[in-house]
Amino acid sequence: MRRKPTRRAAPLSRDEVVAVAVALADEGIDPPSMRALARALGVAPMALYKHVTNKEDLLDGMIDVVFGEVEFPSGGADWRTAMNQRAMSMRDALLRHRWAIGLMESRTRPGPANLRHHNLVMQGLREADFSFRMAIHAYNAMDSYIYGSLLQQKNLPFETPEESGEMVAEIIASPSIAEEYPYLAEVVVELARRGYDYGEEFEFGLNLILDGIEWLRQQEAASTGSA
Repeated sequence: MRRKPTRRAAPLSRDEVVAVAVALADEGIDPPSMRALARALGVAPMALYKHVTNKEDLLDGMIDVVFGEVEFPSGGADWRTAMNQRAMSMRDALLRHRWAIGLMESRTRPGPANLRHHNLVMQGLREADFSFRMAIHAYNAMDSYIYGSLLQQKNLPFETPEESGEMVAEIIASPSIAEEYPYLAEVVVELARRGYDYGEEFEFGLNLILDGIEWLRQQEAASTGSA
């Protein structure tokens, strides 16, 4: 006999609807259908529409949850420390919610956490004496790197440095590879020996970008006499 879905006794809320949708997406149901979400909540699908207008409204809420997990340093940290910690926290949040990679800037009706996040980043840069245009350039450069690197990591055919070493070891199994592509073979050999730590590479690239932003900030300040 087919078991009927368990019906809930407690009233439903938008926060619960969004939280369960995020949990389902984290489990690999990407994105969860309204029917699957209703089943997980123990309600009829139509009950969801009292709390979310449609699938886009649900996704707005889900993305807002991810933005809400990104931490900013408190206590008057300098701009570079603040942006470094923000980038690392964003990376951690997106690694927890891989379904959100590629969707963070897609919302046309952003939620409060989304808006707060963007406001805090601009506030941190502007109050560090970045000009408006320089703040926009810096923000775009940082986010292009953060989102792009995570999208690349999401599509890599390995999860850990050890798996990367095993994968590249298979690539160089043929002697002809090393003979025909010696510099590529050198990369492969090193990766097979020590693995590829994406977290380490992310921090290296992030520091390069922050170094470049600071240099440009100083150049602009010197040219305008505000140094």
